[in-house]
Amino acid sequence: MAIPTHQELAARLSGINLYLVGMMGAGKSAVGRPLAEALGYRFVDADTVLEAAAGCSIAELFARDGESGFRQLETAVLGQISGWHSLVVATGGGAVTRSENWGHLHQGVVVWLDAPAPQLLARLAGDPTHRPLLQAEDPAARLQGLLAERLPLYAQADLHIRQAAEPPQQVAELVLTALPGILRERPQAPQRPVLLDHGDGSLSTNLN
Repeated sequence: MAIPTHQELAARLSGINLYLVGMMGAGKSAVGRPLAEALGYRFVDADTVLEAAAGCSIAELFARDGESGFRQLETAVLGQISGWHSLVVATGGGAVTRSENWGHLHQGVVVWLDAPAPQLLARLAGDPTHRPLLQAEDPAARLQGLLAERLPLYAQADLHIRQAAEPPQQVAELVLTALPGILRERPQAPQRPVLLDHGDGSLSTNLN
């Protein structure tokens, strides 16, 4: 069931992007879609854009270029996305680990979707997506370690949404309810489309 539209809130946002951050399994994509629909925004999964730019899966990119190469491309992708407007963007769980990315994220509103570790593990256990950073003898301990490292970074978000076991639509409503309290003056959204360089010399105004 779709959540109600929020036209007045969308007008106040004036096209400012919303960036969802949080650990893998936090539900950024699941929450981002109904959130974008309610605002009349477009939903973008940064990892999907990254895979299109790389021409391979994230797992293959990690195997080929390591985490450093992945993070460099992630920063470039976020830089391109930040030139657009009226987007709800689901970022990768580790996007907050590079200071360069915060310059892009803070051009919009950064929303931290916070879920407890047991809930993250339960979701990830049922997700067939290959997670390179969880390829360890003890994935639970690895997740706890990543979470401990990233908590101070996630805490830099403009908005902190704590989750229990709510469905994505309800979490999206929590975001919509909390947004008016943190809105402040921000740069205006771009007035014209930005041309994206696809790496082969071709330019377009399309993220896909």
